[in-house]
Amino acid sequence: MSVSKSRWDDVGYIISSRYRVLVLKRLMEGPATPSLIAADSESSITHVSRALQQLREQSHVTLLVSEDRKKGRVYGITDEGRSVWETLDAKDLV
Repeated sequence: MSVSKSRWDDVGYIISSRYRVLVLKRLMEGPATPSLIAADSESSITHVSRALQQLREQSHVTLLVSEDRKKGRVYGITDEGRSVWETLDAKDLV
C-alpha cells in the first residue's frame, strides 16, 4: 500500500494529538455530537470541541447540520478523514 507524502503529513497531524485520534476513532463508528464523543472517549468537551474544529479545518470531519445550529451539532467523518484513519490503522499507529 503506497501512501502519499501529503497523507503522511495528515497522519502526523492527527497522531500529534490524542484528542484528534479519539475524535476520528469515534466518528469512524458513525456521526456524533461533541458531547457524545466526549462521553464515549471519557474526554473533556472542551478538548473534543477543539479537536473537531481542527479536524474540520483540515477537511477530516464535516458538520452535518446547519452552521447556525448551536445545540445538537452532529459531525461526521469525511472520505479524506476515513482514508487517513485507515492508514493509521493499517500501519498500527493507533
